[in-house]
Amino acid sequence: MSNKTKGILCIMLSSFSWAVMGILVRLAGDVPSFQKSVFRNLVAMMAAGIFLLASRMKIKLKKGDMKWLILRSAAGTIGLLGNFYALDRMMVADANMLNKLAPFFTVIVSVFLLKEALRVPQILCIATAFIGTLFVIKPGMTGMPMGPAMVAVLGGAGAGTAYSIVRLLQKRGIPGPFIVFFFSMFSCVVVLPWVIPHYQPMEGKQLACLLLAGCFASVGQFAVTAAYRFAPAREISIYDYSQIIFSTLLGILFLNQIPDGWSFLGYTIIIAASVAMFLYNGRREKTVRQNTETQE
Repeated sequence: MSNKTKGILCIMLSSFSWAVMGILVRLAGDVPSFQKSVFRNLVAMMAAGIFLLASRMKIKLKKGDMKWLILRSAAGTIGLLGNFYALDRMMVADANMLNKLAPFFTVIVSVFLLKEALRVPQILCIATAFIGTLFVIKPGMTGMPMGPAMVAVLGGAGAGTAYSIVRLLQKRGIPGPFIVFFFSMFSCVVVLPWVIPHYQPMEGKQLACLLLAGCFASVGQFAVTAAYRFAPAREISIYDYSQIIFSTLLGILFLNQIPDGWSFLGYTIIIAASVAMFLYNGRREKTVRQNTETQE
């Protein structure tokens, strides 16, 4: 099995795990989103902590690293809370599709954070993707909760910002497992002051759903990390959109949620824009690499 095939399988495992996490978050029922996020992050923090201890990984932070770790964690917390809030109030497939706007926000934020140029084809792809969101949100039409939809988009923006900072941290030599551990710990610490005075007692089923959601989230995190060790993002990142297929099927099976035709049209537009962005970035990286080799 080639490394690319292994990468594809890992990223699809990650997508399936994230989809299951979304279903479990919804099945946990009427529990505040902040409280749900704590249980999800506690499991992820323990999993990442165990991995760090078992691997005896040495972490050496340089000047400025802590600032970026905190910013990544703050953006990731906004992304997580936005996603959980939307999952509780929208169809799971719709909420996850809006969260998949994150790669487009990553490109936008990278312009300011990593000083990467934003080119015309990328601008067109981003504009197309946001047109697709209108078909998912359906503004002015009945049945779509606009508030949660906007929060879902905000969650995608938070996630996209977090991914941009992760790229920066990896360039600075910070290992992925430590970034996951720090984010999970940071998120728990930030949210706990709200959760403790407003804690809502849970039934055994609800607690089990949230703990399992944390387990699947951890599997998803480590699987996507493994995927990008096997193959570069330009070759496999597009397969992350398999999460929408998994979310739709699981939503139908466990929640009896069937997206309408407008939502499917929105999914198609957003995924088409993502494929176009994926192909453009791949060609551009190949051209840059060839030019570099020619100059050498």
